[in-house]
Amino acid sequence: MKNYLIIILSIFISTCNKERKNEHSNRQDVYFLKAESLYNKNSDSAFYYFYRFTTLNRDSLLTGQAFSYMALIQSNAGDNYGAQESLIHSLKYLNKNIKDHWLSIATNYNELGLTSMNLKDYKTALGYFNNALPFYTNLNYLCSALNNKAWAYRELGQYNKAIKIYKYILNQKVDTTEYARFLSNFEKTKWLQNSNYNAGPQFLKALQIRSIENDHWGQNASYAHLADFYEKKMPDSALIYAQKMYLTATKLNSPDDQLEALQKLIKLSPAKETKYFFSVYEKLNDSLQTARSAAKNQFALIRYETEKSKADNLVLQKDNDGKRYQIIILAFGIVLISVTGTVLYKKRKQRIELQAQNTIRENKLKTSQKVHDVVANGLYKIMSKLDNQETLKNNPVINEIEELYEQSRDLSYEKPRPKNPHFHEKIFDLLKSFASENTRVILVGNSIQLWEQVSEQAKEEIQHILQELMVNMSKHSQASDVVIRFEQAQQKINISYTDNGIGIRGGVQPNNGLTNTGTRIEAIGGTITFDTKVEKGLKIQISFPVS
Repeated sequence: MKNYLIIILSIFISTCNKERKNEHSNRQDVYFLKAESLYNKNSDSAFYYFYRFTTLNRDSLLTGQAFSYMALIQSNAGDNYGAQESLIHSLKYLNKNIKDHWLSIATNYNELGLTSMNLKDYKTALGYFNNALPFYTNLNYLCSALNNKAWAYRELGQYNKAIKIYKYILNQKVDTTEYARFLSNFEKTKWLQNSNYNAGPQFLKALQIRSIENDHWGQNASYAHLADFYEKKMPDSALIYAQKMYLTATKLNSPDDQLEALQKLIKLSPAKETKYFFSVYEKLNDSLQTARSAAKNQFALIRYETEKSKADNLVLQKDNDGKRYQIIILAFGIVLISVTGTVLYKKRKQRIELQAQNTIRENKLKTSQKVHDVVANGLYKIMSKLDNQETLKNNPVINEIEELYEQSRDLSYEKPRPKNPHFHEKIFDLLKSFASENTRVILVGNSIQLWEQVSEQAKEEIQHILQELMVNMSKHSQASDVVIRFEQAQQKINISYTDNGIGIRGGVQPNNGLTNTGTRIEAIGGTITFDTKVEKGLKIQISFPVS
């Protein structure tokens, strides 16, 4: 879809380049043309010149298009929120009553929908796609927007609405590559609605069309669909398509698609190869998150430097206006310093208060840890010794010691948790700490985005639940492989725990740990399910709402 927006912007640029009236206007044109020439070569420089153009130009249509270009650059770098901000700025410069602006308005709303889809906000995305539709006059663009609308319905589980849209656009005269895209999405929707539906032949038809048209992005999508479709029916075929998807995504330099392909390879590959693919997945995911964080900071820095340069130029231009302007500037400087000083003082005060609160939390944490490590573990050790002595097995003192052990253990679970923006790292460290020479622990899907909208209470409870499961695994399961998968489905987080140990014989027993686990998951409105009927090992499904 981003390719369409580039084409549309280029068309508008060619029709809206007007003769400038003075040297200042010519300089503005230079900024825009310079940015356009750098778009596919150096995105940071292109972003700078587009933004510089928006600070000087008065042509509303071109300014709107410059912001649209900036949004595409931000979206490609994974800065979805920044892209949305730029798109909203773009719409402010466009007029719904001017027909020449319609295509730009439509593409902006469509791109807002796509960024919302990236953020898994499907209802908001649906609204933006609906806003885009009235402004399209080109059939291919209209059908592409309708395809995106159907996609949103599919993600919301409203399959009938999605299928109705796909049937309509498949009957229109569209480009061959677009037809293949609509066909493949249509078949996937019908398969998701009915798992017994045989979508394979049509998936392969779409892939054949894309191969003939040399549509590499389309082939990448087809491989993903085929890998998912054959996962349970023909795992060997699914593995082949996952491998093809990974190779194609690598050639296209699409890290998101590479990560998706690696997830499929981890799931489908033999045990010996799973470790390798997981290692590649972790390295790629870490580097991608680092690059996207750096890109967000870079865009903010470019805007700051541009605004600073603009302010400096204005000051130089007004130096000749006399002492009156100097007094105004001086007064402004005093006010700015006062405001800055006030802000810095408040921030310093807040920082000191936060440090004090963190110190209190750390002290409480150390205390609770000592309760667990010293008191609870000490009591447990005494209980174990007494249990091994036949003459003391029924002694009431043992029951009292056990009660003290449970109380001290419960206290250790109530330690305060400081707010941590990198919760995925904490979960990674926690789960990996249970890995050993005899037990391999594999994590899939534990990304920073997964936890962004999860409340602190839910994070704390989930951390305790996972810790309890891993402690039980370490003590009882005798497992050599443990896999924990994280994923978000609409407004729920799903966590799947699987090991190849001895399982739970005789069903789940309601001991203290499992009772606490049940209480914790209920506290955040979630569920936990133990599957003890598997041939070997144990499977546990955890699900809870995002917020």
